[in-house]
This record gives sequence, C-alpha cells and structure tokens, in this order.
Amino acid sequence: MAHQQQVVSPKEAAQFVQELCRRLIGNIETVVIGKRPVITSALVCLLCEGHVLLEDVPGVAKTVLAKSIAKSVGCHFQRVQCTPDLLPSDVTGVSIFNQKTAEFEFRPGPAFANILLADELNRATPRTQSALLECMAEGQITIDTVTRRLARPFMVFATQNPIEYEGTFPLPEAQLDRFAMRLKMGYPDEATELAMLERLRAHHPVDNLKPAVSVHDVVQAQAVVRQIFVHDEVRAYILKLVRATRGHAEIAVGASPRASLALFHAAQAAAAIRGFDYVLPDFVKLLAPSILEHRLMLKPETRLNQRTTAQIVWELLESVPAPALKEKACAS
Repeated sequence: MAHQQQVVSPKEAAQFVQELCRRLIGNIETVVIGKRPVITSALVCLLCEGHVLLEDVPGVAKTVLAKSIAKSVGCHFQRVQCTPDLLPSDVTGVSIFNQKTAEFEFRPGPAFANILLADELNRATPRTQSALLECMAEGQITIDTVTRRLARPFMVFATQNPIEYEGTFPLPEAQLDRFAMRLKMGYPDEATELAMLERLRAHHPVDNLKPAVSVHDVVQAQAVVRQIFVHDEVRAYILKLVRATRGHAEIAVGASPRASLALFHAAQAAAAIRGFDYVLPDFVKLLAPSILEHRLMLKPETRLNQRTTAQIVWELLESVPAPALKEKACAS
C-alpha cells in the first residue's frame, strides 16, 4: 500500500495503526454491533501479540467476534470444538507413516493458523489444554522432537461458559496466565438486539465479510506498537499495580511477570489505536481489570466472604497512585 511508505516518525507510525484499526473496527461492526469496547480490546490483544479468553454465556457472539476479526484481516482461521475426547494431536498435528515413501509425513493441525478459535476450551481435558501452552507462549509447536514455528500473526481465541461446570475441566493457572486478557461480551441492549434481528433476517452477515486490511499490515502494526514510548514513571506504575497483587492479604497467588509484560505491551497497543505515540497512565488503568483479574487466586476465606478479583483490582486501582504526568511529559 502506498501509505505504508509514509510511516517514518513515531506520530505517523501511531496514526498508521489508528487508521488500520479504524478500518478493522468499521468492518467488524457490520457483523458485531454495539460491542465496540470489546472489539477494541480484542484488537489491542492482536496488536500486542496476546491471546484472548472470552468468558460469557452462550449466544452472545463470542465465536462470531473471532471469525469477524479473522475475516477482516484476511488471514488463515481455524476452529476447534473442544470436547473431552479431543486429543492433543487433534490440535497440534500428527506424523503419519506414508507406505509409498516409507517415511513419516507431518500433517499440521488447526493450531497452524493465524487465528485459532478454541471453542469451550474448558471442556477439553487438561492433557489437550496443555497442547496450547507452547504455541501460546512461544509461537511454536514441538512434535516428535521437531520444533516448528507458527506463522505471524498468531492469536488464540478461547471461549468458555462461566455458568455450566458439569463435564468441564477448569483452566489451570498456567493456562490462564497465557491469556493476555479475559473479556466478556455481555447481553446487547434492546435497540442493538432489534437491529441484530433485522441484519440476520435473511443470512448471517459474517458470511459476506471481506478483508479490510492485510496480514502484512497487521504484522507491520505489531512492530510499530513495540516502539510506542513508555515513560519511566508509567513503567513504575505498571509494576506497582502488579506487585501490589502479590502481597495482598486476600490473594493467595498474585499476578506474574507475564502479567506485567501483558499490561505494558497492551498499554502500548491501546495508545497506538488512539493515535498516540506514547502511553498515558489512563491507558494502564483502563486495561488493568481485563489483564489482571483472571490471573489472581483468592484465598479460601476471601471467597467465603464473597469477594471477587474484580473488586480487589478496582480497590488497587484506587489505592495505588497513578503518576501525575501531563501528556507532554509522557511524550518526552
């Protein structure tokens, strides 16, 4: 694209990302309406090379959101319906002996995609869930001692139903920690649901969705995001928030260093999406709940008191002082 040659200064680079996301959001909203904050958060994850756990009741467009993003980027999309009989090789791939050549041939699984949707991940057994650990953390898959790199961009969308636990296997902390964000779609309001009934009257609009950007554009935007400036005081604020979870009286296990990195890179992406070439403390505060809540393990007595991780993260955001930096200072 001609405009890619004009990306030279940090401000112009951020504006390139902003325009790319504007096109993506506009395209996705032809299918998923009334959910711009969730769409924006999912794109933040895409740009900071993170993964998304969509946790909500059935029928609120979790799967449609993942498919819409994949189609809008024009990338390779694969879906895995997780069930207790799903094997790790059903996700990662398997080597099959070819009798004609007398050699083993590798058949790649659905994980060899740009965007992988693991639908109802908590219905898969722990053994199968663990098949995603390496690819989510390192962007590669090792099978039969051979390590294969995954294409870029690579992103996992996983869904789970938070109200039905029969026949499910709760995701372990190591798995949850690999998701940059946990998002909830929520029910649509009345006007949005009425518009949805009209749009889906004849066919589903996702079937006709065309790419709005290219895979190359997304990879370039990911590189731009990593260059967004983060002031030392904003870095310190991120660490104070994360470290405050580790010594909290009501938390058994606090957020890991991976959470610090996720919050750092997500803040960079959130800044770029808004056209900023620097990170404001407000971006950190905006993203902290979706990045930290699912990573915290509460003490048993905390759960008995009906306290939630959402309440604790909110209290930390109130108690940990954000740096009083003006925009000019953040950009210096």
